[in-house]
Amino acid sequence: MIVDDEPDITSAFKMGLERSGFQVDAYNNPQQALAEFRPGKYDLLLLDIRMPGMNGFELYQEMKNIDVNIKACFLTAFETYRRELTPVLDEVKCFVKKPITIGDLIKKLNAILS
Repeated sequence: MIVDDEPDITSAFKMGLERSGFQVDAYNNPQQALAEFRPGKYDLLLLDIRMPGMNGFELYQEMKNIDVNIKACFLTAFETYRRELTPVLDEVKCFVKKPITIGDLIKKLNAILS
């Protein structure tokens, strides 16, 4: 699952990942993604950190309450501050700085999934 408030990002990532064999659901609204999230449905969440209404860390925490085994990778175009990371720092090791090529993203995601 990809959640990013920028449609161009979700569209590009979805197309590139699907061409490489991934099955991808993409959302531009974190609340909608949360409403449609089901335990065991996804191997990995790819979440933008800064989104209106609910940031990626908050979304991850809500989804983690539904599926304790879910893995996440966070996307950001901005420098992330330590206080924002504190709630998830021990659990999540994957952070991706935008822009990133699809090839580099796939390498990173495969490493997390293996």
